[in-house]
Amino acid sequence: MTDSDMIKIDMTDNAIIELSHLQKSFGDHEVLKDINLSVKKGEVISVIGSSGSGKSTMLRSINLLEIPTGGKIYFSGKDIEDPGVKLTSYRAMVEMVFQQFNLFNNMTALDNCVKPQTIVLKRSREEAEKIAREYIDKVGMSAYINAKPSQLSGGQKQRIAIARALSMNPEVILFDEPTSALDPEMVGEVLEVMKDLAKSGYTMIVVTHEMGFAREVSDRVIFMDGGYIVEEGTPEQIFGNPTQQRTKEFLSRVL
Repeated sequence: MTDSDMIKIDMTDNAIIELSHLQKSFGDHEVLKDINLSVKKGEVISVIGSSGSGKSTMLRSINLLEIPTGGKIYFSGKDIEDPGVKLTSYRAMVEMVFQQFNLFNNMTALDNCVKPQTIVLKRSREEAEKIAREYIDKVGMSAYINAKPSQLSGGQKQRIAIARALSMNPEVILFDEPTSALDPEMVGEVLEVMKDLAKSGYTMIVVTHEMGFAREVSDRVIFMDGGYIVEEGTPEQIFGNPTQQRTKEFLSRVL
């Protein structure tokens, strides 16, 4: 029996993302060494660890912004390397929110949320705008719908970036340290939006340095170190009674 056969047998019925022996190298530098992870539909997972542990690379590999050098990624039980899987469609189902927002500076907040829908999902302008307005309102940014990114604070930009991701009606949202580029007073407003999304049942994988958020919102917390998932468990287990020495050392530094 092959490893991939075993993964398919072990997958739970409601698993939406499966990583099997995922690896990623940049030249001779091996960043992800052997990542195995199953994410259930509706689950909120926080990924913690020191800088350089492979957290963001894992997220970017799931979204195929980085192409893995080994292992497999399954989405709803299907190998995403299957010829029948279209990359643009997959990325629309697995949306990503970046540290630096990645908004189009020459477009309004509304158009930033409309354009990806019309290009990728082939929605009409009318339909895309209706959906965009709904999610811009959901993140509390309706008053800024015609503002351009240069007119917005960091926290406002990130909320528009989240609205843009939601407008694609994704199955999974990946957050790559979404508050790390924000001034401290702006962090709270973005975390509140993310907490509301978690309560709404979205499947979320969040790379974060915000330990309070990870403890409060997550169904599961994953600690990464040296390109491996060293430990995973409930927030109570990871923050209250970690079993691995590396986890204990990391938490003693950040808490």
